[in-house]
Amino acid sequence: MMDEVADPRLGEAYVHCETLLREHDPDRWLASLFAPWSHRKHLHALYAFSLEVARVREIVSDPMPGEIRFQWWRDALEGEERGDISAHPVASALLDTVKRFKLPRAALTNLVDARTFDLYDDPMPGMRQLEGYGGETSSALMRMACLILADGRDPGGADAAGHGGLAYAITGLLRALPWHSARGQVYVPADVLKEAGVTAQDLIAGARTEGVAKALAHMRAAARTHLAAAIGGIKTVAPVARPAFLPLTMVEPYLAAMEKPGYDPFKTVIQTPQWRRQWRLWMAARRW
Repeated sequence: MMDEVADPRLGEAYVHCETLLREHDPDRWLASLFAPWSHRKHLHALYAFSLEVARVREIVSDPMPGEIRFQWWRDALEGEERGDISAHPVASALLDTVKRFKLPRAALTNLVDARTFDLYDDPMPGMRQLEGYGGETSSALMRMACLILADGRDPGGADAAGHGGLAYAITGLLRALPWHSARGQVYVPADVLKEAGVTAQDLIAGARTEGVAKALAHMRAAARTHLAAAIGGIKTVAPVARPAFLPLTMVEPYLAAMEKPGYDPFKTVIQTPQWRRQWRLWMAARRW
């Protein structure tokens, strides 16, 4: 199963996935370097697919073109044979990976369906809905990375992947608040905002109030709760699959940076030096 890719076009597709990941999702790319070389390109294909779907809102002018792109991905995942699908490097590499490791296509389709929320400006209605969104996107991705590393077998740790994905997703949404608020998107759940005495419009307006600070603190606490549960559950995962959890090493540093003096949740884009990320990943890889 782990032989070299014989088709040059398929090999180029995997190279494209790695390039895409290195440029636009460096945390997952760096984490993938700690996976076995034979499986690394398949992680790149999986993560590049997630990245392609996540970026649709950024490249379409209104929801309809986005819906069309998502339907294209559904067709590809459901096995519709078309020339434009086989010619798409990310789709080509992903479908090869799905076939090699018998990944659940329904989980990938559910990821696409969940991302439909991104196309519209409807506010996130509640924490339960946010966890459902994170579960079908980030958690599912972590779970499928585990399956790849375990050669398609169940390595255990489904709960750890569930919590880990939520910790990663919530932290990522907080980091992306400057972009989301600028384009009228609100991922902080309505029930969290209500408890803090603020509204979605306060986030869209970039209001720096005590209530907004309280709501964002609630979100950081939720991320940390899921992070602790994920790290506690890593011991239930087969060692071969544990590199799938390495992106979690960046969650706490990002959350801590949000609590430093001078941090502006509506303007500050958190950046971490690559050497520091690599050091944290190396330490976690040895410990886990």
